[in-house]
Amino acid sequence: MPLLAKETEIAPETIFDLSEPWSVAHVRSRQEKVLARHLLENSIPFYLPQIEKTTARAGRRFVSWVPLFGGYVFFRGGRDARQRALRSNVIASLIDVQDQERLDRELRQIRELQLMGASLIPLPEFAAGDAVKIDEGAFAGYEGVVVRTAKRDRLLISISLLRKTVAVEFPQTAVRKSRR
Repeated sequence: MPLLAKETEIAPETIFDLSEPWSVAHVRSRQEKVLARHLLENSIPFYLPQIEKTTARAGRRFVSWVPLFGGYVFFRGGRDARQRALRSNVIASLIDVQDQERLDRELRQIRELQLMGASLIPLPEFAAGDAVKIDEGAFAGYEGVVVRTAKRDRLLISISLLRKTVAVEFPQTAVRKSRR
């Protein structure tokens, strides 16, 4: 299996300043980067957050870049952009975004965490816990759900439309209970 290089994950960098609506493409298996290349070639703004994945085989260490939300690519544009995206022939379905502001806010948080160097960890499902808001430090103002593990505390940031969650570690002293 070839190792995956990091490719363009956001285009343009000002995607969060655009007014076009968000769409979410659910792509066929392992076709996220194919769609991202297609969107880039067609000047369609997109966001495909990626994380570094390290594997060891036969005593060697391999690094690849994989989508944070496997199977999904976020893009902006109206009907024309959706039609051009579908011409990629890798989209299984398009997900309508009913709450544009919420998706924008959630994706913006993911991007800001990436830019701050946070280690994002995809989780297979939502975890139960208290709703919190970070009061201090680099993550001040972020909201999420706390998962307590044996040695760490994590803030979960979710993309509610997809029912997908990522985690970032934070100091326990920096949070307070939040009213949602």
